[in-house]
Amino acid sequence: MNQELNSNYYAVIMAGGIGSRFWPVSRTAMPKQFIDIAGTGMSLIQATYDRFKAIVPPQNIYILTNDKYKDLVAEQLKGIQEHQILCEPVMRNTAPCIAYACHKISELNPNASIVVAPSDHLILNPIQFGIDVTNALQTAETNPCLITLGIQPSRPDTGYGYIRFSEEELGQGFRKVLQFTEKPDRERAQSFIDSGNYLWNAGIFIWSAAEVLKAFESQLPEMNELFLQGRNVYNTDGEAAFLKDNYPNCENISIDYGIMEKARNVYVLPVEFGWSDLGTWASLYSLAEKDQEQNVVIPSGGTILTETNGCMINIPDGKKLIVKGLQDYIIAESNNTIMIIPRESEQEVKQIVADVKAKFGENYI
Repeated sequence: MNQELNSNYYAVIMAGGIGSRFWPVSRTAMPKQFIDIAGTGMSLIQATYDRFKAIVPPQNIYILTNDKYKDLVAEQLKGIQEHQILCEPVMRNTAPCIAYACHKISELNPNASIVVAPSDHLILNPIQFGIDVTNALQTAETNPCLITLGIQPSRPDTGYGYIRFSEEELGQGFRKVLQFTEKPDRERAQSFIDSGNYLWNAGIFIWSAAEVLKAFESQLPEMNELFLQGRNVYNTDGEAAFLKDNYPNCENISIDYGIMEKARNVYVLPVEFGWSDLGTWASLYSLAEKDQEQNVVIPSGGTILTETNGCMINIPDGKKLIVKGLQDYIIAESNNTIMIIPRESEQEVKQIVADVKAKFGENYI
């Protein structure tokens, strides 16, 4: 099957985040992308890698991560080669790492079309995902456009970005993007859903190497010039030294703010393949299989729950948990740390992590 895959198609998987909203299970030393957070039998990055192996040649898949996670990536992704693991020497948000990867791939293959995706998303229908991404790669290959995938909103979620689109189409189903809106309040999110022309921003991007580098040249010229200076060392032994010297000089900016919100040739493909960014415990709870009392227990077993309903529970294998009389709580244990909070307080997890760091030190985060 791999021989039939288009050799001009590439995938870049972003795997450098910490995933602090899933603390204490997701920690700096072992972020959520390297954990089987959803109880599927494989980590999120392993599932992401497997999805892309069905779309692009395995040798054309690159992992963007932090230096400290290089060994974790190599350990979890059997068959990945060392040169396919691209390590940021410092964290600088998504625009710099994407610029680096796209310049590097362009030097290898100027005809490349590239899909960029996070490593920590859950996709329930990988076959449909493959169909949609391949459709987008084919469209990007033959049109001067930047493409993003948009999810049909199912609720007025305030944790997602929204994309407003017009009736103008590019090919079959690709709609011209009019505006990006970051994390609106609930009332505004409801108005977006009622209007019928807004989608959730999935954070999955597709473009040709040539077109995205044009966008960097236009919208982030200083960053683009910095990476242009490395064109003679990409894919050589001098690449790491170039990055170490130059990468810290990049502006700390996301691809959304830096490129997508400013470019005039952005299109969105509405998709439905069972997507969640798994950004919070509540997002995992909403997708996971529930028992008769609407509790989610991952891994299953190891608990006795009495008069308890609506709870999200994640405890290590081998541990036992007995709960009575709780409703709508999150209970999570890892690293000799237990967190018990109301589900409605899940947006406070980042502050909880900060408090733990201040009181107990970095070993617990």
